[in-house]
Amino acid sequence: MLNELHIENIAVIERADISFGRGFNVLTGETGAGKSIVIDSIGAVLGERVSRELVRRGADKGVVTAVFDMEGSEKWLEDNGFEPEDELILQRRINADGKSSCRICGMPATAAQMKELAQLLVDIHGQNDGRQLMDESRHREYLDRFGGLDAELEDFSKTYQVYADLKKELDGLQMDEIEKARLSESLKYQIEELERAGLKAGEYDELSSRRELLRNSEKLREALDQAVELLDGGDDNALSMARNAAYFAGKAASISGQLEDAAESINSAAYSLSDALETLKDFRDSLDFSPEEYDHLESRIALLSRLERKYGRDVDTLMDYLEECKSRLEDIEYADERSAKVERQLKDQAERSRAQAKKLSAKRQAVARELESRIISQLRELNMPSVRFAVEFAPIDTELGFDSFGADRIRFVMSANAGEELGRISRIASGGELSRIMLAMKNVFAERDPVSTMIFDEIDTGVSGIAAQRVGEKLFEVSLGKQVMCVTHLPQIAAMADNHYLISKEERKGRTYTDVSRLDREGRKRELARLHGGDNITATTLASAEEQLAAADSYKAKVSFV
Repeated sequence: MLNELHIENIAVIERADISFGRGFNVLTGETGAGKSIVIDSIGAVLGERVSRELVRRGADKGVVTAVFDMEGSEKWLEDNGFEPEDELILQRRINADGKSSCRICGMPATAAQMKELAQLLVDIHGQNDGRQLMDESRHREYLDRFGGLDAELEDFSKTYQVYADLKKELDGLQMDEIEKARLSESLKYQIEELERAGLKAGEYDELSSRRELLRNSEKLREALDQAVELLDGGDDNALSMARNAAYFAGKAASISGQLEDAAESINSAAYSLSDALETLKDFRDSLDFSPEEYDHLESRIALLSRLERKYGRDVDTLMDYLEECKSRLEDIEYADERSAKVERQLKDQAERSRAQAKKLSAKRQAVARELESRIISQLRELNMPSVRFAVEFAPIDTELGFDSFGADRIRFVMSANAGEELGRISRIASGGELSRIMLAMKNVFAERDPVSTMIFDEIDTGVSGIAAQRVGEKLFEVSLGKQVMCVTHLPQIAAMADNHYLISKEERKGRTYTDVSRLDREGRKRELARLHGGDNITATTLASAEEQLAAADSYKAKVSFV
């Protein structure tokens, strides 16, 4: 349940703190007062996309903070590395440059994480949901969700994926003979060229290093000659002096034990100089090379460079590519045999997919009958007494008879009035009927939905009179099991509220400010009177509002008791 909402510098709202209650919460106010901003703020803190236009003009950032009950989100928080507390606090900051940051329980989070968590907390019904209901491509999704067929659909999807993978493999194997010959010749040529090159791992770097060495061999030899001369040339060279020093230090150490470490260090240095001298001499000797060696290096490097440019790969990955070419050539040479085998597997898998799709379809048929009954019952309670609603099934129009979602094309059809044929919702339903159908479906789905808060943004579109009263009553009934929030312009719906909030705006010093206030009984009377008659609030409209509130209280008491 959403307990508190803090809004700061969002659009025309400079600051608002709203404490929501259990049951049925209603938000009313003049058009343009900022009711939708409250809903947009809730959407923002639930991970929806935001833009810099949401930040109040002149402010460097906008902030929305929402406090929910913890119940139902503990496991998600633990699985995602957030530390559960006594209450769940979500926060979204939107900077004036459009960048935003999210926090869950005080810890940094991504908008995607916030949106995923939101699915466990809130179901928002916006004006776009009606358009989604008219989108027949989504009707199967609605039916599967109502029936809780996720496990069955996942089982079928796994079977179908095996079929799809086999089909893809078969398509790759079944090339025409001309294409097969062309590809085979190309692979043979590449294999022969790469094998003839005799590639070795790390060879290019070794050759380049050797070539660089030979290019600088004269300078290198001069430096080595100088070093060798200083170490071992003449009588007073470094090595002989070090050995003499080691000898005399050793004699001194035999007299005074305190000099043993020093003597050992000098002796070790003499051995190190000797080892270094041998290394320098060996390296100098290795510099003897012929012009043919340098020419060979240049030719070999040129060959490797050409192959790298031709194939767009370095030498090491060219070796992997060679093995890949060999494997592809083998596949082509044995393609007919492999193709026949995969074709048999594909046929068997198609039968398995078809059988599983048939089982899924049977479950959908059973679920559809239940959904029809529930929706019709709900719609009749919403002042649509002659309504007929049906889930229409048609086979998938493909040679296989199934696709990745099963074997059914599903769409909802209805008839709103007696004597009318069933037809597409998009052609049959008016705006008000569409709103009531969506409410009926939301109500039916809510019974199996774990979210504890439902938000309806102008569910009353196209609804008036008795229908509006029935919508209000239905929303209250839903609120007996869940927290419900509703933005409305209709007094019939507002009268059913347990908690009524007025969204109002005013100008102060040339700026527009929106305020949110919770109404007491007298405030509700005046707001209902305004919804009935606009600014012309009279004793008659006030009396009518009081009568409407009393009737709503009577209905709520009766339903709650039952």
